[in-house]
Amino acid sequence: MTSVWEQLEKQVPTWLEESRKQACSGNVAAYIPELANAPREALGFTIIDDQARIITAGDSDMRFTLQSISKVFTLLLALMDQGETGVFSKVGMEPTGDNFNSMLKLELVDPGIPFNPLINAGAITVSSLITGSTPAEKTNRILSFFHELTGDPTLTFNEAVYRSETNTAHRNRSLAYFLKANRVLGDEIDVEEVLEVYFKHCSIEVSCSHLARMALVLAFDGTDPMTGRQLVPRRYVQIAKTFMLTCGMYNESGAFAIRSGLPAKSGVSGGILALVPGQYGIGVVGPALNPKGNSTAGVHLLETLSTAFDWSIF
Repeated sequence: MTSVWEQLEKQVPTWLEESRKQACSGNVAAYIPELANAPREALGFTIIDDQARIITAGDSDMRFTLQSISKVFTLLLALMDQGETGVFSKVGMEPTGDNFNSMLKLELVDPGIPFNPLINAGAITVSSLITGSTPAEKTNRILSFFHELTGDPTLTFNEAVYRSETNTAHRNRSLAYFLKANRVLGDEIDVEEVLEVYFKHCSIEVSCSHLARMALVLAFDGTDPMTGRQLVPRRYVQIAKTFMLTCGMYNESGAFAIRSGLPAKSGVSGGILALVPGQYGIGVVGPALNPKGNSTAGVHLLETLSTAFDWSIF
């Protein structure tokens, strides 16, 4: 009888090309000018299991920046630095129903803390909670964390994307200064220094294999199956995976959970990190986005695979 892995090896390339057709209905993100240079029709995929078996297809070697995918891991680092009480005194645990860069709820709800760590206001707040005496020290700690998670010590920032985002991030600056006015960011915190940390971790450059490797650690509750090392406490991974399921795909999170049943986190570069608990880590990139900010082709491919192999956690 053919194993699931053998079926994946056989079917993924065909299904990827079918999903690639969905790219024509999406648009590459342009609000960060450097991201507009990404190839609209690209689609890459990598899946890895705990035996270090890997399947790749399409444009899996394409490099792209983490963008909002990084928020999952800065949350984990902040939890390890500050604990649950320290983090969740500053950010909430609920979906917003608003756009990822909205400040609406900050004005309407008391206390005016961000609803969750995966919207921009929440991720900016989380960035302020990472231990370090300078922005450089904080970003180096974040980068070292990604080196551990991916097993790749060469991982670094895309300077062009970082500069592009820094120069055009007017709404994020507005959010950050509003957080300062609401005292979510304390008197001792320099807003521009927090934004530097935030923009830097969003601009870390990866490939699909990096995403799959990071997702595998989450799939195995914080333990890296390749080394046997516990990189993140299991409790914190539970928290992160819950946020991924409820908030990880922007305002499409509920629909994606119903259609795929997979914890996932997307970014506006077209990347999607997804996992099948106890089995696989998955990385996808498809720069053409739907109106919700998720990869049109990437979402289609993940939903196709989850349906075919019954991966839903529900």
